[in-house]
Amino acid sequence: MRILVATDAWHPQVNGVVRTLTSLQRSAAGLGAEITFLTPEGFPSLGVLTYPGLRMALPNRREIAQRIEEAEPEAIHIATEGPIGWAVRSYCLRHKLAFTTSYTTRFPEYVSVRTGLPASVGYWILRRFHAAGAMTMVATVSLRQELAERGFRKLGFWTRGVDTELFNPDHPAELDLLRPIFMAMGRVAVEKNLEAFLSLDLPGTKVVVGDGPQRAELARKYPNVVFLGEKTGQDLTSHLAAADVFVFPSLTDTFGVVQLEALACGTPVAAFPVTGPKDVISDHPIGAIDDDLRSACLRALTMSRAACRNFALQRSWENSARQFIGNLSALQPSRVLRSTRRVAGRSAVQG
Repeated sequence: MRILVATDAWHPQVNGVVRTLTSLQRSAAGLGAEITFLTPEGFPSLGVLTYPGLRMALPNRREIAQRIEEAEPEAIHIATEGPIGWAVRSYCLRHKLAFTTSYTTRFPEYVSVRTGLPASVGYWILRRFHAAGAMTMVATVSLRQELAERGFRKLGFWTRGVDTELFNPDHPAELDLLRPIFMAMGRVAVEKNLEAFLSLDLPGTKVVVGDGPQRAELARKYPNVVFLGEKTGQDLTSHLAAADVFVFPSLTDTFGVVQLEALACGTPVAAFPVTGPKDVISDHPIGAIDDDLRSACLRALTMSRAACRNFALQRSWENSARQFIGNLSALQPSRVLRSTRRVAGRSAVQG
């Protein structure tokens, strides 16, 4: 099966959406599916990351059509609700093509935090966006329930996985810091709710891995916190493995793939009881979720690192890819492939 995935989130951005899509592509290839991406690359843009994980590309209708038809997809999936996502959605509706979508980022809450615009307005827009698709894929049971209560329909599951070969506990970084080490990782921005972690009275050292617009402000406000900047690849893995507890203070992530990455490194998770942590941690002895984040951090210290690693080993990207492909296989194949072949056929006859 040839699958085209449209996404506004793409390299060089470092976030859960990009990691999920690249991992999906690798695993899908082993299952006989070829995934190509329609991304902001090659389009002019506003030159800023207005929202986390979203490059504000300025696609044009003709170029979008050309890229879709050159890909000859048998199925189309729209991963984000940015300009690329809206443009591909419009193309599919004009050509009466079935497509699926996924709900991966809480843009209504993000926009509300940054602008004061009521989240209800954002959800009204997103309901309209996703209603046109044949299925909206979500990663967790609690997110499905929440979106259903907000009026979203045709909801299906697409779970997440973790690369347990890359993320492993074998080579922890040597951090000359007072233990225990409580570590947060990700984009350093207001919507990640990092201050809920940084303001805690905890023993040892608080560490932040990542970069973003709030880093300088938070570094000034919390001089005792160690900010290590962005880490990737084996360097990222070794830092996650060196932490005693991974702290995930976000209230707005729909899943939080980094939780699984930390667990694969043998590091227990502390988080608030919200969508994502509730589904990943639940009542498993691999971390702690609590409205009192400090209490969760201290309880997580008692968790078995071996149990964390074993939990992650059961959550492969292959299983995630198989579920994703199954969702698409159940739909009517895209007619783009047939239409482009007809055009090619007419050209050959005319030649």
